[in-house]
Amino acid sequence: MVARLSAPSSGRLPSPLPSSPSVPLLRPPQGEGRAMQAAAARARRLLASPAASGIQGALSAPHHWCAAGAELVVLPRLDNGFSSSPHQARSFSSHLPRTLLLRTVTSHWQSKKPVRYHMSRAHFATESSDIDHPKESAEELYQKMLKSVEAQTMPPNAWLWSMISSCTSEEDIKLLFQILQKLRVFRLSNLRINANFNDHLCMKVSEACARVGVPDYGLKVLWNHNVYGITPTIGSAHYLLQHAKEHSDTKLVERIMQVLRRNSLPLQPGTADIVFSICYNADRWDLLSKYAARFVQAGVKLRRTAFDIWMEFAAKVGDSQSIWEINSLRGKSVKHYTLTTGFACAKGSLLERKPENAAATIKLLYKHLPDQKKPFVRDELQKLVAEWPIEVIKRQKKDRNAMEEALITDIPKMISSMAKSGLDIPVDMDKLTRQPEAA
Repeated sequence: MVARLSAPSSGRLPSPLPSSPSVPLLRPPQGEGRAMQAAAARARRLLASPAASGIQGALSAPHHWCAAGAELVVLPRLDNGFSSSPHQARSFSSHLPRTLLLRTVTSHWQSKKPVRYHMSRAHFATESSDIDHPKESAEELYQKMLKSVEAQTMPPNAWLWSMISSCTSEEDIKLLFQILQKLRVFRLSNLRINANFNDHLCMKVSEACARVGVPDYGLKVLWNHNVYGITPTIGSAHYLLQHAKEHSDTKLVERIMQVLRRNSLPLQPGTADIVFSICYNADRWDLLSKYAARFVQAGVKLRRTAFDIWMEFAAKVGDSQSIWEINSLRGKSVKHYTLTTGFACAKGSLLERKPENAAATIKLLYKHLPDQKKPFVRDELQKLVAEWPIEVIKRQKKDRNAMEEALITDIPKMISSMAKSGLDIPVDMDKLTRQPEAA
């Protein structure tokens, strides 16, 4: 039986073990008294030695440590870790009962001279951190990995990840692709690994190229056959497309889409969202129509955002036929209208000189919209009256005057028809006037 001590919740050290008859102490046989006293003295010397630093840390631990937990730390180390030879270890553990060990440790814990132990951080450090070591540059990491490869040793993956995140210039990206090629060769020749790097790492390489602003290197990530061990993914292309969107670079979009086609990378709805928004912001209706047809041909299920951009652009350029074709595609994948698609259909009716149909479309849209969206109908209607006619007339290459006369006549008819049907939305009609540019 092993006596156990529990640390009191108040944080004070427990009182010494009582010697009253009510708490009997285990006493060794009389013949072994001297041996046990010698063993106890040896235990005290061991506790004071540098090898017992772990035990001293347990003894000086905070009050919430219990003696049972200390016993689990102390006894195995006394049994196995402190003797200078296996013979001494066996002799020590065989002649020293565990109860006496615990009593010796407890008395050492209760001594007036507290045990001070400064815990070394090396016992707990599992990997280097940015706090302990400043972040290395991409060139420094490149040199480390290069030396490792030249020494016929595969460098740690963490170095490559760190280098990708450390790239800040075109020169860094150039070094990154050089080390990727060397690692690819090393994996094939020394490790017999034919597989490419994982997809996540490849996407990070593409992200680094977009972040630094070197899309030419990023396009290398999209080729199926490359010397860098990179697997092309559509996710990698999205990083480059986002870079093109931030810089309104339609030429880069065309290059990316060309590379995607040559390498048979599957297009996704997210790809369409980015491409459509770039074309809309750059005012490239021809480019949007070209890639929209490609997405539809590939069987991509477009999202509401893509249909909103597509239909709004069609109404902006005054192409009523495209509005109805897009709306037919939209109905196959998206059930409900949005404010944008609903008003695009109303504008299509106005372009065809059908103001009553436009009024009916807006009324039906208002009926099925959620309550939180209905207040925005007035804003869209005001834009239709004040902004859209100017925009659509400006884009016409011929018959501008005829279209202007038609819109100035039909838009008031639409507003009047809406009021007669019960949807009376106040709109400022003063801005619906003939524009000098169209004269």
